[in-house]
Amino acid sequence: MRQNKLVMVAMAGFALTTLTQCFTKKKDEGKRLYEQHCQSCHMDDGSGLKGLIPPLANADYLQTHRDALPCIIRHGMDGSIIVNGVEYNKEMPGVDLRADHITNLLNYIQTNFGNDNPRYTLTEVQELLESCPPER
Repeated sequence: MRQNKLVMVAMAGFALTTLTQCFTKKKDEGKRLYEQHCQSCHMDDGSGLKGLIPPLANADYLQTHRDALPCIIRHGMDGSIIVNGVEYNKEMPGVDLRADHITNLLNYIQTNFGNDNPRYTLTEVQELLESCPPER
């Protein structure tokens, strides 16, 4: 009986250690994806380029267009948008990322650069991606 308890404790400890390492490895994935795919236009501080590329920092667009953001990341966008009262009209290319990468990227943007918006779940992003308008 005592051996069974020891085995159970050891298994629980192993599982906890493994899960912690798994989540730790993913912890900075959103930042890495931002640096790789977004930073060259939106800048390292999310400020964008005045008059050309909209900011992500303290951006009202992130809240008011939450459901569209996964599709915008994957498929890009073309046309006029208004962010913090300023109009921008520059094409943004899409990036063909997996749903889990889009989730991590959006969660990084939603919780950095002065933003304090709700995080996405993977299921939410998958459902939103399924409802993207057809590609042009």
